[in-house]
Amino acid sequence: MAFNVTILTIFPEMFPGFLDYSLVGKALKEKIWNLEVVNIRSFAKDKHSTVDDVPYGGGAGMVMRPDVVGDAVDHALSTHKNTKFICMTPSGMKFNHKIAEELIECSHITILCGRFEGIDQRIIDAYTPYELSIGDYILSGGEPAAMVVLDACIRLLPGVVNNSDSITEESFSYNGGILEYPQYTRPEQWKGYKVPEILLSGNHKKISDWRKEKSHVITKKRRSELLSGDDK
Repeated sequence: MAFNVTILTIFPEMFPGFLDYSLVGKALKEKIWNLEVVNIRSFAKDKHSTVDDVPYGGGAGMVMRPDVVGDAVDHALSTHKNTKFICMTPSGMKFNHKIAEELIECSHITILCGRFEGIDQRIIDAYTPYELSIGDYILSGGEPAAMVVLDACIRLLPGVVNNSDSITEESFSYNGGILEYPQYTRPEQWKGYKVPEILLSGNHKKISDWRKEKSHVITKKRRSELLSGDDK
């Protein structure tokens, strides 16, 4: 069964963007996953296709209107009855590999991409979407964040990455969810740097032990919270 995605955005021309390239793009052409893009402006109430207005209580910027966004959401949810509704927002739960694994179990997901100062809170209250963030920083809108989420999910789908070992040995999948070990390829020497001798030995047990040790050292140095299982 294909992985089906609906995007709600005021910039439909941004999609599929980089998702149209490499293995993920090939998977799109082969219909391992399918993409539908809905233009929120199509649900605007005036001839100017207005989707935003000034915030109640004052403040800088504009807020996306609940009546316009709500009609776009209603359209998506009525078309896809069993979809998982997601809203990309800096205040959402931080996206990670485990969430990606959970999302690909859904046959359909709908992702709402906010813009400006955000979406009227009543959309969140009325539809209770799964709020997701890709990190503690602000983007111009939810579109690039949605693409990051989709790229992480789609490459996990069967048939997208030919060598399944490539996925299982990556960071956050490898050895209980820690960072991946260093990788090397030809030539053996480059600018005075040599490939570690252990990797040339042919001793698979020693190579495996070396990789586990390096993963642990790198994780302890860069992401020590992963070793305790307390990824916040």
